[in-house]
Amino acid sequence: MSAPVHPDGNQVNSSAANPYQPGITASTVLDASRRQPASSPSGAAELASQPISALTLEDQKKLAVAKELVIDNLRYVPDFPIPGIKFIDILPIFQNPVAFSSLIDVLALLIQERFGDVVPDIIVGLEARGFLFGPTLALRLNRPFVPVRKKGKMPGACRTVEYTKEYGKDEFQVQESAIKPGQTCLIVDDIIATGGTAAAAGRLVELSEAHIMGYLFMIDIINLKGTSLLGDKPIITLVEHNEEE
Repeated sequence: MSAPVHPDGNQVNSSAANPYQPGITASTVLDASRRQPASSPSGAAELASQPISALTLEDQKKLAVAKELVIDNLRYVPDFPIPGIKFIDILPIFQNPVAFSSLIDVLALLIQERFGDVVPDIIVGLEARGFLFGPTLALRLNRPFVPVRKKGKMPGACRTVEYTKEYGKDEFQVQESAIKPGQTCLIVDDIIATGGTAAAAGRLVELSEAHIMGYLFMIDIINLKGTSLLGDKPIITLVEHNEEE
């Protein structure tokens, strides 16, 4: 809560079926809260591209269809939560069982594409939207899900890191018993914008003496360069959104 993903140059069709996000274009840049003032340059979202040579033809087709379903179920909400803000809403995906199922399909395929037969030991999800699909993805991979939450939300002994956000600082925690030394962790969230929350989750994994296998995001706001905070770890993104193009 965004090794950058390589764009494939494909622009989203401006006649997208979803009336809430025609063309997946926006006139704002998103910050860590998925929003920014409307004075920013306009741009367009595009599908993130990873090499697909490791996938079968059938899986390549499934990947393409699922990506389009995700795009069609995103919507932009103007003037939310305050006037002048345009908010990217991912919730329609979870209101459509076909889109939700396809989302999990494609995320599992992208993990296979990047890591081959190697599966992370743990899926680590960030509060709060990482909880929407992280547990389901973990179930698909037959792996545990570990939540990263704001300080004071979980009982027992916790590891804590501080991170900077738009209007100050906050703290993330993970339960000490949740991640074992030496385990490999894939950190997931819905959007990477400025990258502070994802980087904080990475520090919690390292404090647990575990390994960061990589990061996975539904949407990367690429012009905010949040992935630059994540070092050289592999990053998987389903959709890229560039507000400067």
